[in-house]
Amino acid sequence: MSAKPDPSETAEFASRGPAVHRQVVDGSLRILIAEGLILPTGLVTAAFLTRHLGPAKYGLFTLASVVVLWIEFLVTSAFSRAAIKLIGHAEDWRPWGGTLVRFYLAAGTLAAVLLWLISGQLGLLLGEPAMAGYLRLFALDIPIFSLATAHRDILVGMRRYHERALASAVRWITRLVLIVVLIWAGLSVRGAIWAMIGASLLDFAMARYYARPPLWGRFPVHLRRLWEYALPLFLSGVAMRLFDKLDLFVLKARGASAATVGLYGAAQNLTVVPALIGTAFAPVLLAALTHTMRGGDENLAREVARDAVRFTIALLPFAALVAAASPAITALVLGQAFAPAAPFLALLIFAGFARLLVSVSLSILIAAERLRWVLLLTGPVVPVAIAAYVVVIPHWGPRGAALTTTALTVFLTISSLGAVYLAWGVKPSTSSIARAAFFSVMVYAAALAWPATGIMLLIKLIVIGGLVPVAYFASGEFEPGEIGLLRSVMRPEIPGSGESPTPDFVSTPKSPGKGWRFLAGTKY
Repeated sequence: MSAKPDPSETAEFASRGPAVHRQVVDGSLRILIAEGLILPTGLVTAAFLTRHLGPAKYGLFTLASVVVLWIEFLVTSAFSRAAIKLIGHAEDWRPWGGTLVRFYLAAGTLAAVLLWLISGQLGLLLGEPAMAGYLRLFALDIPIFSLATAHRDILVGMRRYHERALASAVRWITRLVLIVVLIWAGLSVRGAIWAMIGASLLDFAMARYYARPPLWGRFPVHLRRLWEYALPLFLSGVAMRLFDKLDLFVLKARGASAATVGLYGAAQNLTVVPALIGTAFAPVLLAALTHTMRGGDENLAREVARDAVRFTIALLPFAALVAAASPAITALVLGQAFAPAAPFLALLIFAGFARLLVSVSLSILIAAERLRWVLLLTGPVVPVAIAAYVVVIPHWGPRGAALTTTALTVFLTISSLGAVYLAWGVKPSTSSIARAAFFSVMVYAAALAWPATGIMLLIKLIVIGGLVPVAYFASGEFEPGEIGLLRSVMRPEIPGSGESPTPDFVSTPKSPGKGWRFLAGTKY
């Protein structure tokens, strides 16, 4: 005869679902708001740099920054998702935290030295010898950025999203201020690079203030477990990062001018919104699923994963809005000199949103311990993309490159969703897909029918974009309970109301101590 369930256990199970959903929404919103600072700061930065550097110098800065961002991602992707999962599983995060920081720093330093040594050859390969000096200077940013990323990943694994968000906020604000000051001081491209290095320094300092893994001594961890996670995720991350900007480099290698590369790179930079959402959402989703699976509640994990896929698909109409308004957006943000970038933006924005859905799907597969599947999905993308670009670019130029990128990303999205269904039986409903497609067509048509420039463009984007969630709610896509959850997360808590402003799943930071002692770490 089976025992009756304990009422307290039943109540705890019933309350866990909303708590986990709130955790994902709250953490994602915190990080998204912080990372979202790249929108105002990034748009101002792009507008400032394009006007003060011009297409040619901006193209050189874009190429140099893409090279360094590639390397930085290659270094951090070896451990980033593995770090979140290992910290989330650990009873005591400090041994794994100290080990991971060492690996991040060693890999970042090695990568910086290698870039310094081959910078001259890279400049000659790209047909721009002046890039060698820029790359040597930019190499200083790699180990600093690696340390900052290590500490931010540890914060995510600990579910301290508020502190993780603060570190990013400091980075983006500092970058804008330093770029404006140094460019006005007459430092040109080098000034922009020094600004990036300074922003990474303050990012690291802020993250280290809140997460202080020990830096000295021996830590009782099994490194084999680290590599079991890190190796396939590293190779997958390398493939996705190479694919992220591969079209830009193949375009240059096939004879495009620096000005053309500048136009294409500017269009890529305007697709930052889906990348920001992925930066905020995917790590939080992975941390939430990891902790939920650790608690033995696989059904709840599947429910959270299903909602994550549904939410991501619901963002498609916003891509349609940007595509339809791309000529006015490029003219407003980048200036008339960059107006030819509009057709590239109209295509690449869909690739950006498709890549967001890929990030969500891969996070679900990692939580489900399907690491080989992640590698099998993403590994072939680089050779396939190179072959496609080599065939397409000579005939259709940058427009062909943008179309190829979008087509390949959509195919990868469909494949990753299929893998999620095979792993967990999670798939988007037909009605959700139909609503997203219908609203996308309607938004695209409305944006084309309403010509607007300048301040009217901003009003147009706000009005049409604001109608999208209203349409979803009216059609029954989101239930009142889900809207109430979002309101409860966004509503500020009133002191003394009996509700804690910090959710119970977020640990309160300990006192960081005085001065700069936090840089040395704490003994555990």
